[in-house]
Amino acid sequence: MPATLKKVIAIAALAVTFCCIGILFWYSEWQYSLPTPVPQQYLTVKKGELINITAKFNPQKNEPVFLHFFNPDCPCSRFNMPHFKELAKTYGGKISFAVVVITTGKNYTEESIRKKYGITVPVLFDTSLAATCGVYSTPQAVLINTDQSLYYRGNYNKSRYCTDKKSNYAQMAIDGLLASKQEVVFNQYALTAYGCSLPNCKK
Repeated sequence: MPATLKKVIAIAALAVTFCCIGILFWYSEWQYSLPTPVPQQYLTVKKGELINITAKFNPQKNEPVFLHFFNPDCPCSRFNMPHFKELAKTYGGKISFAVVVITTGKNYTEESIRKKYGITVPVLFDTSLAATCGVYSTPQAVLINTDQSLYYRGNYNKSRYCTDKKSNYAQMAIDGLLASKQEVVFNQYALTAYGCSLPNCKK
């Protein structure tokens, strides 16, 4: 085989390798650092808007409700679960927590989710809650006041693993609500959806 042909084959193989690495990086990392596309049919639910979820989830002792929108097939959701469990442990008794599983094509059950992720709070499979709360990506945190008004809908943290204490947005929202603050100011990163689009939710 001529040396020139060998060189061309080697370069082509190297290019294919780098291309595969780039695709893998895009799938596992970069795509999740971009805002989630807003679906065409999306209806905005604004802060302060009434959200009646009592038919789907009954909070304890007239407590505020914290809904964790979670997709077990979404890497961002899986990385986020330890932080959610920490919030539920810290604020349980003051706030009613629940996980809302959003996925299709998999036979997940409440028992399987509880066992796999060590969850002790209720696990809901009512996908209509996403539209009710204005959620179109996972993971997302939704905090509803005792008067059933939306207090916060957004991200947990700027860090993928929720390790940046300065951007603990969900915790800041909880603290603000418990302190009876009417207005907690968040930056755009907290309120712009990042992560995985909901199944069958296309722009």
